[in-house]
Amino acid sequence: LFLMRCYLQQETLLHTYEDSSHNHQKIITNEDGDVKEYNITNVVKEGSEKADASQFELLKVLGQGSFGKVFLVRKVTPPDANQLYAMKVLKKATLKVRDRVRTKMERDILADVNHPFVVKLHYAFQTEGKLYLILDFLRGGDLFTRLSKEVMFTEEDVKFYLAELALGLDHLHSLGIIYRDLKPENILLDEEGHIKLTDFGLCKEAIDHEKKAYSFCGTVEYMAPEVVNRQGHTHSADWWSFGVLMFEMLTGALPFQGKDRKETMNLILKARLGMPQFLSAEAQSLLRALFKRNPSNRLGSGADGAEEIKRHGFFATIDWNKLFRKELKPPFRPAVARPDDTFYFDSEFTSRTPKDSPGVPPSAGAHQLFRGFSFVASTMLEEDGSWKCMASDPVLSLTGLHGKNLLFSDGYVLKEDIGMGSFSVCKRCIHKATNTEYAVKVIDKTSTDPSEEIDILLRYGQHPNIITLKDVYDNGKQVFLVTELMRGGELLDRILKQKFFSEREASAVLHTITKTVEYLHSQGVVHRDLKPSNILYVDESGNPESIRICDFGFAKQLRANNGLLMTPCYTANFVAPEVLKRQGYDEGCDIWSLGVLLYTMLAGFTPFANGPEDTPNEILNRIGNGHFSLNGGNWDTVSDAAKV
Repeated sequence: LFLMRCYLQQETLLHTYEDSSHNHQKIITNEDGDVKEYNITNVVKEGSEKADASQFELLKVLGQGSFGKVFLVRKVTPPDANQLYAMKVLKKATLKVRDRVRTKMERDILADVNHPFVVKLHYAFQTEGKLYLILDFLRGGDLFTRLSKEVMFTEEDVKFYLAELALGLDHLHSLGIIYRDLKPENILLDEEGHIKLTDFGLCKEAIDHEKKAYSFCGTVEYMAPEVVNRQGHTHSADWWSFGVLMFEMLTGALPFQGKDRKETMNLILKARLGMPQFLSAEAQSLLRALFKRNPSNRLGSGADGAEEIKRHGFFATIDWNKLFRKELKPPFRPAVARPDDTFYFDSEFTSRTPKDSPGVPPSAGAHQLFRGFSFVASTMLEEDGSWKCMASDPVLSLTGLHGKNLLFSDGYVLKEDIGMGSFSVCKRCIHKATNTEYAVKVIDKTSTDPSEEIDILLRYGQHPNIITLKDVYDNGKQVFLVTELMRGGELLDRILKQKFFSEREASAVLHTITKTVEYLHSQGVVHRDLKPSNILYVDESGNPESIRICDFGFAKQLRANNGLLMTPCYTANFVAPEVLKRQGYDEGCDIWSLGVLLYTMLAGFTPFANGPEDTPNEILNRIGNGHFSLNGGNWDTVSDAAKV
């Protein structure tokens, strides 16, 4: 997979032809003057049968380029039926191998790449003119372009990602695979926040309104000196690129960047590195060891390879075994839905009808690097249902995976109201294709910005006691948030129906809600609107474990003064006092609300409202004075422990 170098290098001419009598591809490269030959055999997922194109339902076009297309597909046959994959359909397979690198020619390279931090190839098969690669569908986005706009990093956070990257690179090197120009686009996140090294290759063509193609021929900023001057290179070149990525993550800037390509190449070959003094001594030491222009002196180039990197003092706190087993928690969890609730890709492609066809003819100057199988494009629906790109708009806007359906009414039927909010109304709705019932929150965009609520639900909706976001539509004036339907109703209705809860019932409910609030606070999220009407049951059983916290319209994520989110490590070490004070205030509001919830469950009424005739000012005065009663009525049967 990682030798499927599907983009054209300007300095290298690749020819490919197919020998049908042996059913394999032969690859000729003129860079080193040698011919290498590989069998591209079928790859079959363990426990599955040989695959073919008929076993996959095309859902969306994720990308398209000179050499083919990438589709989002769903497997329709057992044993992995309904599993989502990314399917690359390549017009021709172009494999490229360097003489200086030992390769396992007797083994099928595609099947060998199996590592927790490398994108997984599940199936591979070919027809007379195409090669099909069925890969992991990654939904966490691009590590750099996403997190640099969303999150404040610390050196400890960077260390985690670099450690996973080192393990992934080491595995590829063990297979004789060299990136040569490893760059940020190759590093994606899975839904948990772990990295995945993805394939390089399929290009995305950007066409403007005048039908002009804009080319993106690659960048030299991440290339090692020996790659820039074409001296020939080994896996050591990747460790230089590793250093460039490390420098960029720690400082937010590239170590060698000129005003144009030529100046950048000269800087890489000759310039002295300016080392930021705010970096730790260990970080500076590792960067100097990686930025050796003589590849043989570079850390990682010796016989021990990546072990030299792993032994460096910068990684002293990393438990490499736990890291490999994914037992170390990532610093940041991307805002993505559950695996079966897929969201949104580049609108340039997602509005197209999926059709398996060859890519347009190759052109070295007419393609743009395709950024993996992520869905980080910000988009907005026009009133007529068409899509326009809003790439510079940081506000999250989404569209669902419904074939040609771009409007909410195309995919769902609206039913009766089931709830009202300050800026929204909640209705029951039915998904036309499956006849499944859901709830939809219709938000008036002129009154409130729903982007924070969407972000929180995508990032934390996997928690068993937080409402699950299924779909999002945006028609420009309204946003439709489709969620699971809570058939058990509100906690408030249950309190009113029962008059009050026993201590055992109230304790169980409060335990579930408190655990969920504790989880949100640990992630830097405050709800700020916890009340019985925002706490719902999945079904009518009344099981406290089926409770979901809903309506995150007033919720906030902890952000630095510059508006960026912060990892837990950043919060602990660098957060400004006024930010912590504000966060503590908001968390205190949630804790206060838990107390009001417990009071309401045990007493059957709220602590500060005496009746429907109470004015808001009267209630606020009672809250400010802290006047409430724990005597009489139901309180005569409540234990002292509960009152305390």
